[in-house]
Amino acid sequence: MITKSAMITICGRPNVGKSTLTNALVGEKVAIVSNKPQTTRNRITAIVNRGDAQLVLLDTPGFHRPHDRLGDYMVNVVKQSVAAVDGVLLLVEPVAGVGAQEAELISRIRQSGAPAILAINKIDTVEKAQLLKIMSTYAAACDFAAIVPISAKTGEGLDELTEELVKLAVPGPQLFPEDMITDQPERQICAELVREKLLICLDKEVPHGTAVEITKFHEREDGLVEIDATIYCEKDSHKGIIIGRHGAMLKKIGELARTDMEEFLDARVFLQTWVKVKENWRDSVSQLRNFGFTDE
Repeated sequence: MITKSAMITICGRPNVGKSTLTNALVGEKVAIVSNKPQTTRNRITAIVNRGDAQLVLLDTPGFHRPHDRLGDYMVNVVKQSVAAVDGVLLLVEPVAGVGAQEAELISRIRQSGAPAILAINKIDTVEKAQLLKIMSTYAAACDFAAIVPISAKTGEGLDELTEELVKLAVPGPQLFPEDMITDQPERQICAELVREKLLICLDKEVPHGTAVEITKFHEREDGLVEIDATIYCEKDSHKGIIIGRHGAMLKKIGELARTDMEEFLDARVFLQTWVKVKENWRDSVSQLRNFGFTDE
């Protein structure tokens, strides 16, 4: 029985592994992952139940210097998410030095007054002896409730990290049903799965200028789920790259996305994809609102 809970923001610079960690703690995929920065654009809520505690994890976009209105939105999401929570989990890479992004996040954590835990990720990439210096550097920068070395990729240290997160839980009502792992609508997750494949399959700037809208989501009586996805990009040249020679790239993206959708929905999926151009949508307030990027 759940008797206590904690709302915990996971924050850090781009590509530090926040979504990989979120998925590992939940035990299922609730956030898309790629090796490109700024993969996460919205705050994603994930629910983890451990014993009598319910942890509501807020996976946030990477904290970075924005270059367009979409970037401004993403950074504001992080700033808002650090405030008014029961705790903050700052995720960093195993580097012996506090970077500018980390320093600003630490400053905001101090302002919020929330207890903070530091997780040093990717420890499978460094020698153990190096961790002592990194831990000492961050301990001097902030009074963390705990510092836990982990590898979100291999699972090392995640049990210890979970124990520390549970300590942040306070007596109170259960916030979500015990069988719920995220509050994201199925349409949104399916759109994100398509965008993940764009990030994985395409190079350079092209995937960062894309957005995905699910325009049809219909479950037939025989259990087949029919999904129509429209991919928006910023240039005609990008549209050609996404479609590929004889449609090969778009077909590959669709097949990869469909496979993940079927696993997520536990149903057969018929997916159709289209590509449309919306120039400079990342700097358009109205277009950002249409795609759901709003502070309201």
